[in-house]
Amino acid sequence: MAAERRRRAGGDLSGLLLRIREEGKGSIPEHPYFYETDVEISLVGGSCKNPVEKFWNGSNAMYILQKATHSEESDSMEESRTDDAVYAPEVLPKENPGALALSVGRAKQLISLYTMVQNPNVPSLGMRDLAVLPPLWARCDGSDPQHTCWLGAEPLKAGNKVTGINIYTVSCDGPTADKTHFPNLEELKMEHKIRHHSSLVTTKGFARYELIAAAAMEDTIAESGSNIFVDITWNGVEKILETPPVISAATLNIALESGDPRSPVFQLYRELQLLLALAEGLKTGVTEWPEPSESESAPQLVQQFLTDLKKKLDGDYIFEDKNETQKIQCDTAAVDSCIKSIFGERGDLDFTEQLWCKMKSVSSYQELIDCFTLVIKSLERGEIQPWIHQGSSSFLSQLIQQSYHGKMEDVSLSDTTPVQMLLEVGLEKMKKDYVSFFIGQELATGTYLDYFISTSVELQEQVHRVQKLHHMLEIMVSCTGLLQFRHEHLFPLTQICMKYYKENPLNEKHVFQLPIRPALVKKFYQNDNPEVWRVELSSGHGQKEVKTTWQVSTTAPVEHVASNNSGFLCDSTVNGSSEERLYFITMTQCSQVQFT
Repeated sequence: MAAERRRRAGGDLSGLLLRIREEGKGSIPEHPYFYETDVEISLVGGSCKNPVEKFWNGSNAMYILQKATHSEESDSMEESRTDDAVYAPEVLPKENPGALALSVGRAKQLISLYTMVQNPNVPSLGMRDLAVLPPLWARCDGSDPQHTCWLGAEPLKAGNKVTGINIYTVSCDGPTADKTHFPNLEELKMEHKIRHHSSLVTTKGFARYELIAAAAMEDTIAESGSNIFVDITWNGVEKILETPPVISAATLNIALESGDPRSPVFQLYRELQLLLALAEGLKTGVTEWPEPSESESAPQLVQQFLTDLKKKLDGDYIFEDKNETQKIQCDTAAVDSCIKSIFGERGDLDFTEQLWCKMKSVSSYQELIDCFTLVIKSLERGEIQPWIHQGSSSFLSQLIQQSYHGKMEDVSLSDTTPVQMLLEVGLEKMKKDYVSFFIGQELATGTYLDYFISTSVELQEQVHRVQKLHHMLEIMVSCTGLLQFRHEHLFPLTQICMKYYKENPLNEKHVFQLPIRPALVKKFYQNDNPEVWRVELSSGHGQKEVKTTWQVSTTAPVEHVASNNSGFLCDSTVNGSSEERLYFITMTQCSQVQFT
């Protein structure tokens, strides 16, 4: 009877898993499925976040099993999803993530059933001619002595035939600062050899170091969502927590959010914010004006600017305030000394660009109208004959060109006209700022920048592309100022960023990756503790290969299991003492079930 019940349960599970797989071929199902009322099954793949990616890098599609939630809780979770969010089962209740974890015993039952239904030697379940199912992972509550937090099963296959199953057990402990809890490498090797009856074990190391903290930045950067870290891999690990050898493979990972007030290009970021406000105002009819940043109002600044230009034209302009000229010419940035050589003043600002520098402090729609009224009247009276860049296509530039011939069209400064006029002027000025940097530093050619400065797309898209340019600029400035990168490293990074942004929308959470030599950044991490340190032990070859992974990390590898020291979840050091660093310990072990 027990065997029959097990076969029936296995048949029910296989039928459901097949149904989920078939319904997920076009797109990942948005809602979970239920098995025997207590288990919730979701298919994860594509753009969904992989909840087991920290300790397994297998196939894209997988089943995630967890404890079933009540229908009203599911409804509330569904309502809380944003329109552009992709459903993924790692979305857990913030109050009690552990509520979704299955008992270890129940998870083992499900893994056992999954293994049975994948076995081609059990014909009564009707699985002999069916395609291989995706891997399956079950959340566990860590209630056993090993603190098991995940159990997984991955089919081994030859063509379309399942030849066996890899069973994974992931256990987690900590956090702890007591390194006496850590095994030594020889103990791990011996345990692996005994478990898998192998004589030869190879090792591979991985370490991740955070470079922003190592470069003495304050916590505000980290809190903004920005991070620069390096991943290093090497073969032949000699001891636990060893510093990676110089002969290693390294990848720099950069995720940077714009707008840090300490950035040398923060003033340019503020200009960009005005540009975005104007673009939004043009789209919605409502403009959120920035707080005044100057002691004088924008109309006062514009009036003084026009007066100085008139004096120049009349020949009465005797004294030129050098500081003011510099202020106009380099108003794109309060340039930090460490990168002054690469982001200096642009000395070729034309009339419209200098006007933008005066009007960027505009704080109301009325001030905007007053500023343009002053400019248009000066042009109509012939009081100024300003110089503009060749090829400038803004409406204001067209009026200036008309003024050269003594005749200008009538301009109605109403509705969104003045907003669009200032937006056009700001767009042209900022495009030239970014082009000046990337071409001046030989990081890109004009042809490669054409996509970002094109005027053939509508204004909103032009603004969006300028945002991309600014994000790339912030990345280059940070790598130069923090990591002392030179052209040989900035150039390939620029190409990587530009390629991404030609194909994708703005995403300041995207992690840009650049292969580097570890020596390039070693001085930033050689005396620091890693955020993650891992050793992978492996034996066997091909489908017979089995692995054991031991890892420490400053952040919890799973969110659904409570830590042993819940009051100390933060990454912590005391006076820089490495002895106080708190680490979570994660062990991933593999065993095989062979069907043939």
